Amino acid sequence: MANYYYSENPDVESKQRVWEFELLGNNFKFTTDNGVFSKSTVDFGSRVLIDAVQSEYDLSTAKILDVGCGYGPIGLSFAKKNPQARVTMVDVNEIAMDLARTNAQNNHIENVEIFASNQYQNVTATDYNFVITNPPIRAGKDVVHGILSGAKDHLKIGGKLIAVIQKKQGAPSAEKKMNEVFGNCKIITKKKGYFILSSVKES
Repeated sequence: MANYYYSENPDVESKQRVWEFELLGNNFKFTTDNGVFSKSTVDFGSRVLIDAVQSEYDLSTAKILDVGCGYGPIGLSFAKKNPQARVTMVDVNEIAMDLARTNAQNNHIENVEIFASNQYQNVTATDYNFVITNPPIRAGKDVVHGILSGAKDHLKIGGKLIAVIQKKQGAPSAEKKMNEVFGNCKIITKKKGYFILSSVKES
């Protein structure tokens, strides 16, 4: 069994930890474990993405899909900040999904739906305002580009795909793919090598 964070069931010894972190002005208590991405802190790329999206867009009543959500910092931060929004969170990693559910409960967040899905395999809705992702770069280009391409089928017209990718880990390639799929892609912000990319579904 693989022990990568992008595996379905990482073969790791459980060693849960609990720590606190502030996102969008709310203090979170996160439970994490071996076998998930960035288990000791909210990674810098996710933080740049969270801040950029919240400041750039109105999420107050949005329907949001967080793909590759891990233990939940992106989706839960938006759900907590925007209690009238509806947030769906998916990941292939069963350990991460269990932690995301725990973290939603422990932080008193109810406007979320959390379930396992390999990319969009178990996602049936096609009317999201936003698909947001910090994709699993180490899973490889096919997986990353699959997440970027597949988003279009799950967005309503005018909906947006927003992704964070480091320049050295494929941001230019991701920008090209998003342009191919959506016919547009803009860089919302750049910070310390991290690009926040956004495409709009126009038709």
